[in-house]
Amino acid sequence: MRPHIELIRGDITKLSVDAIVNAANHSLLGGGGVDGAIHRAAGSKLQDVCRILGGCETGKAKITDGFLLPARFVIHTVGPVWKGGQSNEKELLQTCYRNSLELARDNRCRSIAFPNISTGVYRFPKKEAATIAISEAMNYHKDNTMPEKIIFVCLDEENYMLYEMLLEE
Repeated sequence: MRPHIELIRGDITKLSVDAIVNAANHSLLGGGGVDGAIHRAAGSKLQDVCRILGGCETGKAKITDGFLLPARFVIHTVGPVWKGGQSNEKELLQTCYRNSLELARDNRCRSIAFPNISTGVYRFPKKEAATIAISEAMNYHKDNTMPEKIIFVCLDEENYMLYEMLLEE
C-alpha cells in the first residue's frame, strides 16, 4: 500500500499533524536550524523533558509531547554527519526515518511530517537524502498502515524541487 505523501515548502513548526520530526543533535537540547526552531516554538517544557531523556544516538529516535506546537508529538532523531559516504551514513539516515515511523505507529499517529534530515550543517548530499527519505517511507508502508499520511517539509527551494522531481518518478 502506498502511503499518502505530501510535499510542502514551509515551516514544520506550524503544522497541525500528530507528529513532527526534529532533526536533533545528540544532546536533544536544541541547536540551530530545524532543531532550534522546534525548541523555540514548543516552549521551555520541551527542553526540560529532553534533558531527562539523556540524549540520543545517531539513527535512533525518541518521542516527546509537542507542548506549544500544533503537533501532538515531536519525534527527535539524530541524523548522521556526512563524512564522504564511508561511515555508514546512508544506513544511519535510513534508520532515522524507519525509527521515526515506528515511534509514530506505536503512538497511533495518523500523520507525520519530516524535515530534510542531515542536509543542513551535517552536509548530507540533498538528492541522496531525499531519495532515502522517500524510499524509506514507501518501504515502511509495505508492512504498515500507520501513519497514513507522510509529509515532507522543505524550507528551501532546492530541497523542494528535488523531492518534487523524485516523487514524480
